[in-house]
Amino acid sequence: MFSEALLCFGASSTSMDEDDDEDNDAEVSISCIFDDCKDVDKCISRAANSIGLNERPRYKVIKGRILVPIVQGSCSLHGQAEVIGSLNPDPFAQRLIAMLEVEESFNPVEVAEGLWVVPEGRTPPDLQATNIILNPGFAFGTGEHPTTKLCLLLLRSLVKGGELILDYGTGSGILAIAAIKFGAAFSVGLDVDPQAIRSAQQNASLNNLGADKLRLHLVPSKSCPTTFGNGETETQKYDVVIANILYYPLLELADHIVSYAKPGAAVGVSGIISEQVQYIVLQYSKLLDGISVTKMDDWALSGVVNNREGHKVFWDNIREEIQKKW
Repeated sequence: MFSEALLCFGASSTSMDEDDDEDNDAEVSISCIFDDCKDVDKCISRAANSIGLNERPRYKVIKGRILVPIVQGSCSLHGQAEVIGSLNPDPFAQRLIAMLEVEESFNPVEVAEGLWVVPEGRTPPDLQATNIILNPGFAFGTGEHPTTKLCLLLLRSLVKGGELILDYGTGSGILAIAAIKFGAAFSVGLDVDPQAIRSAQQNASLNNLGADKLRLHLVPSKSCPTTFGNGETETQKYDVVIANILYYPLLELADHIVSYAKPGAAVGVSGIISEQVQYIVLQYSKLLDGISVTKMDDWALSGVVNNREGHKVFWDNIREEIQKKW
């Protein structure tokens, strides 16, 4: 989980090695590559905070290697994580190496019957299925992570045709792209990372989606307002708002995320582990009624499907699909 948080907060790539013994205190080594321009200190601190580590990890730089001791506990990693810093003076070379590593490990993923996420350049296993073509680059979202699968299943159940969709924290663009393929009229993807926006734009192109269907922007601020295109502005309201980010941003941005939802809209938030669900539900219950939770492995999706008949049946159907496939 810590390696995924590092990716979300600035690492270009990560890999993890564990000792072969079954001791819970076995050392875990996480190797990451950062671009020269990245603030490694900030990345590590934000990643640790996002998964609830009680203390900021201690580390020191030695010949381009950053050694990060991590404390095992209820919010857990134990042993030592090794974060590789700038190993090559050419940032493009580093970026290319990380890209190749990501592509090599990314295989087609069957999220559910008739729904595949397929790497660029690979033949879809099922040509009749809904196939989302991706080159993930350095952005989060390949369809392999449980939270991405949960969000894809939610979107597929929600989209009936003609909806406006907001993907808050779009990463690779996978959810915004999927919404259009499911029949939505228009999607907007927002992210704080310019690199994620570039990755999502490339993936939109791979899926033959132009600006008439999908727009991608940095999260707007008061000093830098955004026009989303297709008549949408930053005050536009959406039929479905989905945010697959991390625990602390979900808490801190709850008001902002929900502000994009139309009255009666569906709102889904994910990127959280089971232990964090109660706090997310508490925070979003101040803004939304009737929150439901569904889980895959140790990860969770909390959501509201407002003003829709059969609310319980809707969530039961998603849980049944998860049990059937995963």
